[in-house]
Amino acid sequence: MKSLLCSTLAALALAGCQSGPQNRSQMPSFYASMANSGAVVDAAMARDMIGAYRRNNGLGPLVLDPGLQEAAQAEADAMASADKPSSAEAFKSRLASSGAVAPAANLSAGYHTLAEAFSGWRESPQHNRVLLDPRATRIGIATAYTPNSKYKVYWALVVAADNR
Repeated sequence: MKSLLCSTLAALALAGCQSGPQNRSQMPSFYASMANSGAVVDAAMARDMIGAYRRNNGLGPLVLDPGLQEAAQAEADAMASADKPSSAEAFKSRLASSGAVAPAANLSAGYHTLAEAFSGWRESPQHNRVLLDPRATRIGIATAYTPNSKYKVYWALVVAADNR
């Protein structure tokens, strides 16, 4: 599994290098710390990273969904304000009642980078089921930072099926 993560991260890093010249000191966004007030997770990178993992497991790609992005940000902000992770079941229920089809969510805290969050989710059977949900076609992901928390960074990842 570790080699799969390394090969996925290496492939994404190489793909980023091929997109044109960039500052050599710039690190890939999946290693950028979210533990500061101006940090915003690179949702496209998250989609690509999770999509590569899904592809390696025989599953289809995901598309970024603005509504799921908004819901993920609201949930991450709520967790940061409360300074504790929320219930994924309650979040999924709210998503379903607002029209999301087959929503699944990973809510977590303490990971400072996308690479750490992805690795932690992949290693947790419960969170890995969300990453590998065969019904999922859409994704939203967000973080919120709270400096005085023991966790510092709260994460909300949501996947859902098409609304059709």
